[in-house]
Amino acid sequence: MVFITGGTGFLGAHLLHHLLEKGKRIRALKRKTSKFDLLKRVFSFYTNAPQIMLNKIEWVEGDILDVYSLDKMLEDVTGIYHAAAMVSFQPADSRILQNINIKGTANLVNAALDKKIKKLCHVSSIAAIGRADNDKPINERTIWKSSKKNSNYAISKYWAEKEVWRGIEEGLNAVIVNPSIIVGPGEINSGTGKMISAVLNGLRFHTAGINGFVDVRDVVKTMIQLMESDITGERFIVSAENLTYKDFFNLIAQYLDKPAPRFEAKQWMSEIAWRVEYIKGLITNTKPLITKETAKTANNTYIYSNKKLIETQGFKFIPIKESVKDSCEYFLKMEILV
Repeated sequence: MVFITGGTGFLGAHLLHHLLEKGKRIRALKRKTSKFDLLKRVFSFYTNAPQIMLNKIEWVEGDILDVYSLDKMLEDVTGIYHAAAMVSFQPADSRILQNINIKGTANLVNAALDKKIKKLCHVSSIAAIGRADNDKPINERTIWKSSKKNSNYAISKYWAEKEVWRGIEEGLNAVIVNPSIIVGPGEINSGTGKMISAVLNGLRFHTAGINGFVDVRDVVKTMIQLMESDITGERFIVSAENLTYKDFFNLIAQYLDKPAPRFEAKQWMSEIAWRVEYIKGLITNTKPLITKETAKTANNTYIYSNKKLIETQGFKFIPIKESVKDSCEYFLKMEILV
């Protein structure tokens, strides 16, 4: 049996479906407040009978911050996919980011060691990898450096990954995947869905930054492939292509048959935008759409190397053009149904 954390999230939902297709017995963690809307949308992308597949999952209610409940959850489990994490670029969420991402991962690693779990796959992030100097390609050996460019989320993922490395030193078989920006069908109000919505609503500006992008199905395929291999104690960047944000939004516009963002948001404009959003958030008591951290990231150049995954695993990525096409088509289909 395999144990999944983060199963009600975007990546976790795709992972669950692929594992079920392979005939795996699954126990998945959910919190008392977990919702299944996203999970059902993702399953509906693959099958016309999502509930039949969903019924095959053994759900357990709990929290990775609850050390005692983890012990029970891992009974008869041989492998763990740890996809649960909090993603936030709001300054106010710094403490809870550390708690969930770092402490939660530490708890799971300790439980896995105690239960002698055969293998763990940890979903880290490219944010947990160091930033190369002079815009050189970033690879698995790039050294982390303390920098103002590192968001609170990045810091939390870096230290969470350190907990996995600590577990490996203590005898845990584990692999780590570091996905870039994950694209794919299923999201509506976050991630890919949020970007599609922005273009549908007449997005006029794009930033000058460059980042890595990867299809969610490729991340899942990589995780399963590495878990079923003899590889342990290694990390892999999972990124299909490096694109400018302009080119990425142009792809979305192309498949929505909408005008592409025409104007480049200069750095000074981004600086004004996040401050305006911050003040608006204070007045309306809502989280700002743009933060200081996201404004910085969107204007930076990050080039990621996928050479290790391609050369060691013979991996072939889905073109991002195809990912965006599938995402846009499914988004429009979901909008009609809703």
